Amino acid sequence: QVQLVESGGGSVQPGGSLRLSCAASGFTFSSNWMYWVRQAPGKGLEWVSTISNGDYRIYYADSVKGRFTISRDNAKNTLYLRMNSLKPEDTAMYYCATGGGGRITPIRYDYRGQGTQVTVSS
Repeated sequence: QVQLVESGGGSVQPGGSLRLSCAASGFTFSSNWMYWVRQAPGKGLEWVSTISNGDYRIYYADSVKGRFTISRDNAKNTLYLRMNSLKPEDTAMYYCATGGGGRITPIRYDYRGQGTQVTVSS
């Protein structure tokens, strides 16, 4: 069965950095578009970034562009999100996801992990 396991979250001060990882199993990772999404307390799910399969096209939400970097290692079946210059408004549960139908900003995902919490506060 499909498993997505996120790690790397934590508490940081504004301006700090974190790198999230997502270990994938149960499907052909290299063939799938992968996504990072987040959910802040009391808010809906927000798309953060997308990386395609094959040619590794990358897309970011305007709110994180220039600060976050998505990447993937198909040999390790792992997705990453490097987050720099973190702001309090980046505080959220971060999830990796797949099964978005090959869309840049899916409206739904077939699979999503359990998430890793990121808290940005002074």
